[in-house]
Amino acid sequence: MPRRRIGFWYRFAAVICKPPLVVLLRRDWRGMEHIPAAGGFITVVNHNSHVDPFAYAHFQYNTGRVPRFLAKSGLFKKGFVGAAMRGTGQIPVYRESTDALSAFRAAIDAVERGECVAFYPEGTLTRDPDGWPMTGKTGAARVALQTRCPVIPVAQWGVNELLPPYAKKPHLLPRKTSHVLAGPPVDLSRFYGKEMTAEVLKEATEVIMAAITRQLEEIRGEKAPDRVYDPREVRIQQRRRTQAQTGRGGRESQGTGTGESGK
Repeated sequence: MPRRRIGFWYRFAAVICKPPLVVLLRRDWRGMEHIPAAGGFITVVNHNSHVDPFAYAHFQYNTGRVPRFLAKSGLFKKGFVGAAMRGTGQIPVYRESTDALSAFRAAIDAVERGECVAFYPEGTLTRDPDGWPMTGKTGAARVALQTRCPVIPVAQWGVNELLPPYAKKPHLLPRKTSHVLAGPPVDLSRFYGKEMTAEVLKEATEVIMAAITRQLEEIRGEKAPDRVYDPREVRIQQRRRTQAQTGRGGRESQGTGTGESGK
């Protein structure tokens, strides 16, 4: 989407959002040359702050190819916010839908019309203790394999220092730097033509998340952990520990009761 087609609502949002972003954040933006000048594509972005969608949108807006985000359908019903979401062409996600392909049909249509669709594959703020990308959900891979469009990995860091994950108050001083680095398209060609099974989508998603992580390693100047944080695996381990502790406590209580009754 060339800059001349950005439209009123996106320009209006830029007028509102850009001044505070410019005041609060320095900018270290790299890799804009990897953003396609024409044609449909998707970007895949890591998520480590409630503010980072605004910082990333600022970066993307300045390339002339504005992103369309997937957002909860409820946001589209809230007065001015809903009007802005609809006006800027964001894509509502109806979580009650059980058909994953239908849920992303609007994203597929947007890409096929030559637009940019932005995905946060983690689906939520990272829970990795050191802020590295977690395991991803398969929506971005599904759209990418369906359309065979370019997939641009984008990593960002620094806005999380302004507003850390799940924090309620920002850390305004000293002034933080918004680091954004877009990389070359992710090569998913080996998955083309394959049936989109759960395993294929999982493997494609792992390739996408690895590309994002490499970009973030370059920004941070350090190596990510070999083991990717998986919130589902962590929940399972926590549940097992809780069950083990509960079972152990129950057995101890039962043993104590039996001893007392034998006296």
